[in-house]
Amino acid sequence: MAEPVNAGWNAATETAARHLVTRVPRAAPDERADAVLARLAGQVFDCAESVCVLGAAGDLEGLVPLTRLLAAAPGARVADLALRPAPAVAPDTDQETVANAAIRHGIAAVPVVDAARRLLGVVPPQALLEVLRHEHVEDLHRLAGIARASVQARNALEAPRVRDRLPWLLVGLAGSTLAAALMGSFEASLQANVAIAFFVPGIVYLADAIGTQSEAIAVRGLSLSHAPVGRLLLGELRTGLLLGLVLGALGALGVWLWLGEPRLASAVGVALAAAGAVATTIGFVFPWLFASLGRDPAFGSGPLATVIQDVLSLAIYFVTVSWVAA
Repeated sequence: MAEPVNAGWNAATETAARHLVTRVPRAAPDERADAVLARLAGQVFDCAESVCVLGAAGDLEGLVPLTRLLAAAPGARVADLALRPAPAVAPDTDQETVANAAIRHGIAAVPVVDAARRLLGVVPPQALLEVLRHEHVEDLHRLAGIARASVQARNALEAPRVRDRLPWLLVGLAGSTLAAALMGSFEASLQANVAIAFFVPGIVYLADAIGTQSEAIAVRGLSLSHAPVGRLLLGELRTGLLLGLVLGALGALGVWLWLGEPRLASAVGVALAAAGAVATTIGFVFPWLFASLGRDPAFGSGPLATVIQDVLSLAIYFVTVSWVAA
């Protein structure tokens, strides 16, 4: 018998209990399909996606999708039509985990049970859609550095709140200062060949773009995927290397054709390849780190990762230039 999914109590009441409806079709395991349909006719339900199959103690034994019940032979036993074991969640399960359970098990409504698996009700499809939209908007806010998905966040364009955005921008200011100091340490290289500075914006931008893609994939993937973290990280590293190699080759070719400097072109190509690999790794590691610490993986990972990617991209580029183009 499947155990209820339990993600722990959510202080913000964003749980299965918040969306619970109780008027749902129920049937005993030995009832016949035609008898159940006749009994349900004329009744009003809050959600009728599936018939919940209950044991003598009211414990959930299975689910029969209504489409399967309608297509069944009149004398078919409900127990033979049921999906077993029935997926279920506890009342205090986080609402995002409930939505993920519906997707994972391919059901439109998720049963909610107590510790003894007695049926309390279901989370209906409309609630699941609202949860998915809410979590999507909340993740976008947090990627932007907005700590709370609230009315003030939704109305940010009309009434921008400095205190919600300033902390992350201060982190960015510190990173910018560090980046400026880093460029200053390579003043001799810049004076020797000013063309080196031409490619700083492009390298930083491409690394940020690759990292942002990885962050978006990681934020959603960590909550939906059950693959080992090591395998996911290796996949992102491989993707970053391939992206960096392609972009690096195209960038190096463009620099060579434009300036006719093969050594500088090689430096730009190597820097783009390395920056791509680093960006995907950082973009994945930060959401994973937040999740490992028990925090929402979308919370603030974007602003922090961007600062670190910018500094590392510059460091990679100037070190590469010093080695290859000097």
